[in-house]
Amino acid sequence: MRQDDDRLEGRRVLIVGGAGFIGSGLVRAFATANEVVVLDNLHPQVHPDRAAARQRIEAAGARLVTADIRDEAALARLFGRFRPQIVFHLAAETGTGQSHAALGRHVDVNVVGTARLIEAVRRAETQPDRVILASSRAVYGQGAMVDRAGRPALALPRRRAMLERGCFDVFGPDGRKLYGRPTSARDRLPDPVSIYGSTKLMQEHLVTQGLWGSGIDTVILRLHNVYGPGQSLANPYTGVLARFARLAVQERPIEIFEDGRIVRDFVHVDDVVRAFGRAAACRQAPLLPIDIGTGRAVTLSALARTLLRLSGSRRPCRVSGAFQPGDVRHAVADPAPALRFLGWSPEIEFEAGLADVLRWVRDTLSISSRPASKSPRSAEGGAPCPTRRSSPLATATLPPFAAAGSS
Repeated sequence: MRQDDDRLEGRRVLIVGGAGFIGSGLVRAFATANEVVVLDNLHPQVHPDRAAARQRIEAAGARLVTADIRDEAALARLFGRFRPQIVFHLAAETGTGQSHAALGRHVDVNVVGTARLIEAVRRAETQPDRVILASSRAVYGQGAMVDRAGRPALALPRRRAMLERGCFDVFGPDGRKLYGRPTSARDRLPDPVSIYGSTKLMQEHLVTQGLWGSGIDTVILRLHNVYGPGQSLANPYTGVLARFARLAVQERPIEIFEDGRIVRDFVHVDDVVRAFGRAAACRQAPLLPIDIGTGRAVTLSALARTLLRLSGSRRPCRVSGAFQPGDVRHAVADPAPALRFLGWSPEIEFEAGLADVLRWVRDTLSISSRPASKSPRSAEGGAPCPTRRSSPLATATLPPFAAAGSS
């Protein structure tokens, strides 16, 4: 069952990690008709200007509690005094590459932090009605794969030696090439290949198992590649689309990892905020995680060409052959379960969303706009970006805005 009305009104709402990219959208959407409190540690990697982050939250009509999700005392005080009815859990260390380099930090924040939050929920004298977790498509590892005949197939892990030879495709146990198809929790079991993905899967387990039998509803949304205005441009581990957009606007070369044919599903942050609204308002919580994406497959080469065209940039993109640990080849959502169980579907057209991002990047960097160029051509056609094989990325440490994998 689902509810067509995604309005959330008159509730006490706690947004953990609410100062971030997606959380800020939730604050703007819900603070006008609800009492909203944000818990966030304002980590400097994401929030270099902490005062500005606080001002944005308060201007939206919400209250900020500056504390770490691992702080048991802060959580106890918050649940005791505020008594939230709806909890959105978005707090996490992110980034496929960064998680490989900062393993302990990701496990501590994402896993231990979630355990502390669930313990606070269970100990609260007045417990919330529902907890909604922002999970990730990274829990799947490789997305669902099929063989040439379209039959579901098991994908073997991509080994470093293969990637170093420039072999980036996915193969089955019989050695034959596999092909991606849209993925959902109803036909694909989790099998993360990155530390980040493993910590997000553990978050799912902690939420569902930790609250089992409590009477508290749990909803898990597995987000695909979220983009839009407001994504940090100061964080070198921010999403690939934001990095590409900044490089295009600055007329700097865009380097694309592997052979440029990594496939992702890009969903606009405003659509994602609507999905969280549906997850909070639906009458019956879905039993399985729900993928939030568009179902549209876009290669990184196509993304770069489209951003260059829309921005009017005359600089080229370059496929380097570099790679990073934990990247997967194909990740596209099956949006059907979201429509069936939440009544949600994406509304923002891809190129309109890209134009929205480019305008925001120009405004943020105070760069005047240029007319869109006729070349490179659109995301679905045109000549590929020039390819040059280079040495693979040996570590997960990226120079800021210099190259991009697929996070």
